[in-house]
This record gives sequence, C-alpha cells and structure tokens, in this order.
Amino acid sequence: MSALELFQRFEARSGEWRLCQRANRWGARRAALAFFGAVSRLGDGVFWYVLMGLLLLSGTARGAAAALNMALVGIVALMLYRGLKRWTRRPRPFRSHGGIVAHIAPLDEFSFPSGHTLHAVSFTTVAIAYVPWLAVLLIPFALLVGASRVVLGLHYPSDVIAATLIGIGLGTVSLRLAAWMLPVV
Repeated sequence: MSALELFQRFEARSGEWRLCQRANRWGARRAALAFFGAVSRLGDGVFWYVLMGLLLLSGTARGAAAALNMALVGIVALMLYRGLKRWTRRPRPFRSHGGIVAHIAPLDEFSFPSGHTLHAVSFTTVAIAYVPWLAVLLIPFALLVGASRVVLGLHYPSDVIAATLIGIGLGTVSLRLAAWMLPVV
C-alpha cells in the first residue's frame, strides 16, 4: 500500500479533513486571516534568519554555536521534508476537499509534512537549548506557525503533528551531535 493510500484511508476514517475545514472557515475572518497570514509569512524564514543573525551578533561563542547549529538543522530539515513530500505525495487539503480554501499560495505542491512547522520546531528546540529564556517567545511562535498552516488551508493537522515530532527529533539529534563535537560550548 502506498503512502498516499494510507493517507486517504486515514482521512476517510478519522474525519481529519472536517477539523481542517472548521479551522479554515474560522480563519476566513479578516482579522484571523491577517494574523495567521503574517505568522505564516514570518515562518517562511524571515523570523528565523533574523534570530540567527541576532545570535551571531551577540558576540558570544554560545550565540555563534546556536546560529551555526540552527543553520545546519535548517538545511537537513529542508532536505528531509522535501524528500518526504516527494515520497508521500499527499495532496493539500484545499485540493482534496471542496470546502477548504487556500488563503495564501502554497510554496510547493504536497502537504505531508509541514515544512514550516518542521523548521519552526527544530529551530525552537535548538535555540532554547542554547538560550533558554527564548522559550517564552519561540514556543508560542512555533505553535502559531503550525496552527497557521491548518487555518490557511495548506495542511492537515496530522501534517503539523508529524512535522512537530520530526522537528523535535531533528533538533534533539543535532544538539547531541553538537555536544559530542563541541563539548566546550
């Protein structure tokens, strides 16, 4: 059975698309659309690039290590989610269900996993390991990025949940490798 057939079976049995549809309808309100559209746009990379730059500009070895670790995690996350999307080929919710609207244009064709969420969670995992007080800002932002993808009609909740788990795993593995390679930082 192909990955696409597994997703289709899951959607039929779970009714996940209904949750996606409800979130999408709620997000059609002007204020919600503006807010989640802005969060999603920041999650395209702008927010994370600025954070990496600020960590570098902090002038500390810890800030530089965090920025480097985040950059490397970003590259791995990009390769990972692109490969998974090509393998699973899960159509986006707005393509599969007439009641779901894409409130912004998707960056690529397929839905699983959410690349925005994968990056947000892996970057958050790494950044707060180096600078714990950033958790107050980064955890809510990562949660909003994941929610924005469902509200905007671009992902199913399971795309976001899977990306969250993958992002935590990727961030954690990168931190262990960094500690092994650079135990001083």
